[in-house]
Amino acid sequence: MKNLVLRACLATSLCAATAAQAVEPVRIGFITTLSTPAGYLGEDSRDGFQLAIDQEDGKLGGVPVQLIVEDDGLQPAKAKQIADRMSLDGISLYTGVIFSNVLAAVINTATKDGFYVSNNTAPSTLAGEKCMANYFVGSYQNDTPHEMAGVAANELGYKKMVILAPNYQGGRDALAGFKRTFKGEVTEIYTKLNQLDFSVELARVRSLAPDAIFQFHPGGGGINFAKQYGGSGLSAQIPMVVPVFSMDERMLAAVGDVAKGTNIVTLWNPQSDNPANQAFVKAFSEKYKRAPTVYAAQTYDTARLIGAALKTSQGNLKDQAAFRAAMKNVKFDSIRGDFSFAQNQHPVIDWYLLQVQAGADGKLVEVPIRTLATRHVDSYAAQCAI
Repeated sequence: MKNLVLRACLATSLCAATAAQAVEPVRIGFITTLSTPAGYLGEDSRDGFQLAIDQEDGKLGGVPVQLIVEDDGLQPAKAKQIADRMSLDGISLYTGVIFSNVLAAVINTATKDGFYVSNNTAPSTLAGEKCMANYFVGSYQNDTPHEMAGVAANELGYKKMVILAPNYQGGRDALAGFKRTFKGEVTEIYTKLNQLDFSVELARVRSLAPDAIFQFHPGGGGINFAKQYGGSGLSAQIPMVVPVFSMDERMLAAVGDVAKGTNIVTLWNPQSDNPANQAFVKAFSEKYKRAPTVYAAQTYDTARLIGAALKTSQGNLKDQAAFRAAMKNVKFDSIRGDFSFAQNQHPVIDWYLLQVQAGADGKLVEVPIRTLATRHVDSYAAQCAI
């Protein structure tokens, strides 16, 4: 009898071990920009997502995951080819895209038989009447940081402004958002996506002599813009109001003192005493030997958001209704504080105004000035009927 019991126990253990080995990880397609002057945006995003996975020893929400990273090169056609290939390979959960024109190329493939959870861009075209059941946003709606910049400009007393952004969906959303809330006079200037020389635009700014400028140029383009703005002497005469994507931590380090006095609108305050945020900043800095940018922060949050939904749904993406419900009602310890979704599955979060100042040691720091909005719902949510 003892031998029979022993053999039964051994068989049960063996079967359990075999079953555990048979569990396939949830594969996540991470399509992002790792090359071009904007490449560090994708790098920080990838590293933020990977940090969340590493902190759970290869899991998110207790569910084994495999991150499959591809560089879109900021080319929509290339991104679509990657998404199509991933879809044929059975991947049904996607994230990572930085730019709106790239997202437009992959969103239909990603949501046809699966889900896309945005860690960065969230264009107006997908936020209102054309919202999608399998499309969620962990970051922000494109117009919102620029709307908040308009609010900040009003509070700072500016009456006449020049506003600049690249001529693509994200740039058009930026200027539309700013104009929606700014109460003064504006002159719009559109640049080219990935433009690096802004001498013509800066000459026009000088001739217009505004109270301040608002500009949205992420990545390498933004670094060049700020350097050229300072080199032209304009930064000493005409202050800037920018979304954080035009003056993140890497950009601040690259441009130096010309950034002093820049007003930054952001969805994430690196100095927040939120324990989850402090733990993230410490862990990211120790692992990657650099300070996290907002791209790393919001993508880390997106990974934890996905993890919470995977935990609730037990990693079952085939039951789309169950995973969708898990996402809609997600609860997780966000580094940005309270987090929930509006009707259009875009986040309801707080917004802040920071200012670049010299610290006691002479180094430039982003000093919190005020909270611009709490539990803010974006301008398109009410138009969404899903």
